[in-house]
Amino acid sequence: MGDHRFGHNNHVRKISEPAIIRVTGIQGQVSNMDKLQDETAAIGRRERNRIRNRKAILTSARDTFRELGYDRATIRDIVQRSGLATGTFYNYFTSKQDIFATLLTDFLTRLNDGLVRNRRSAHTTEDFVHRAYLGLYQATARDPLVYELARQNDRALRNLFGSNLLELAMSSLEEDVRDAMERGLLPSVDYEYLCASFFGVAYEMSLSVARRAHNAPESAEQEAERAARFSTVLFLGGLPELAKLS
Repeated sequence: MGDHRFGHNNHVRKISEPAIIRVTGIQGQVSNMDKLQDETAAIGRRERNRIRNRKAILTSARDTFRELGYDRATIRDIVQRSGLATGTFYNYFTSKQDIFATLLTDFLTRLNDGLVRNRRSAHTTEDFVHRAYLGLYQATARDPLVYELARQNDRALRNLFGSNLLELAMSSLEEDVRDAMERGLLPSVDYEYLCASFFGVAYEMSLSVARRAHNAPESAEQEAERAARFSTVLFLGGLPELAKLS
């Protein structure tokens, strides 16, 4: 009479083709998500490794340049101190000049960002002058090694950037001085001479701050504040006012 294995009361039903496609699609999405997570994790590991290697090379270069000087230091010296392979160095930097420029560019970027932010938020003449000095001295105190390194290798710095460190660090000062004059924070005097006066005080003071911060890092911030106050009083009031500080 016919095959009753698939009779009316049998609960086995044929799965429709669209349902199979949906299940297959979901499985594919899950597989793709797992694959994406694995790739993201791998990228995360590679990025962390890249950051770690770059930091190790920069730290090694800082110490090597400080110990041997820029001219005497070699890539081999830097690599040996870092504990990485020579090939790894060239994954990040092309030459000794390249890594020196990177150290200084990182320092100057942080410095100029701080200087501009500090000066443009000033509301009085004393505040403007104090913030200008404080930004420079704080950056110097926080990274005295790079500052001293740049000062010791002024010729290499000029070859790379065409200027010395302080000229680069204070490159935005003239613009801010003009702005301060327009806002009435500074008198309308020769801004070129005024900027040169800033440079004159800051140049040697910043080196003293770097030296003291290097010798006593625990008091680096206080040293920057002290130097900024000293420079501000000297700049605005001269020696008579400076004598009152003590």
